[in-house]
Amino acid sequence: MAVTDASGAGHSPRAMPPAVSTHDFDALYEAHFDFVWRSLRRLGVAPSQLDDAAQEVFVVVHRRLGDFEGRSSAKTWLFGIALRVAKDVRRWNFRKNRHEPLPDEPLADASSPDPHTLAERREAARALDRCLAAIADDRRPVFVLMELEGMTAPEVSEATGVPLNTVYSRLRLARAEFEREVARLRSQHP
Repeated sequence: MAVTDASGAGHSPRAMPPAVSTHDFDALYEAHFDFVWRSLRRLGVAPSQLDDAAQEVFVVVHRRLGDFEGRSSAKTWLFGIALRVAKDVRRWNFRKNRHEPLPDEPLADASSPDPHTLAERREAARALDRCLAAIADDRRPVFVLMELEGMTAPEVSEATGVPLNTVYSRLRLARAEFEREVARLRSQHP
């Protein structure tokens, strides 16, 4: 069925979106790779699986980029994909019974002149990982996006597919879980 617009030209009501260029994908990859990698890590993907998980996110992005309509931000869309990939990785690990310890990788550049600062950053990163792991899986994405990535509740609702009121509820519960874990860690290391 053809539809006629004001100019009298006909077009299909379900016209295919314009083809996405390699340049669009490359620009998206360059602009958001670090965000995707951080998000996967904060969502519980083991360090040894981060590269593969990030690659999987961008394989999905490449396949679906032509379907992206821009109704949400690219960051929100990417997080939704990363969330599903992270869930798949965790599910696979559970089935395979693979549990990997938290990373011992330095977060700062190895050429940093201050070893004390590097050690403090490493310990802080491990503590953050433990605190994030203490948050229930359904609440962690909301906490990560709002508290660590600075997204708004409506953006989080869009990225996770969770109703707005549920986002606020999950954030409140996640904050409480995070604070309990922080208090527990502080009591162990006065």
